Amino acid sequence: MKALNLVTLILLIVGGLNWGLVGAFEFDLVAAIFGEGSVLSRLVYVLVGLSALWQIMPLMKAFSIGEAHAEAGHRTTAARM
Repeated sequence: MKALNLVTLILLIVGGLNWGLVGAFEFDLVAAIFGEGSVLSRLVYVLVGLSALWQIMPLMKAFSIGEAHAEAGHRTTAARM
């Protein structure tokens, strides 16, 4: 499970950087590397999308156990000690 989370996080970072390049410079790095509309480009886009869906699970878990508040800078009981 750890390996899958690492792979999906890496894919989301790649996807986020690609969207940043598209937004800032109208440059699609994935299309530049694999060819616009190619099977490989589409595969990368699908994998990034699936990675986002996969990462919803840890996000929901973080909300349910209160990690989201801890990450947002809220002080917990342990941090006050």
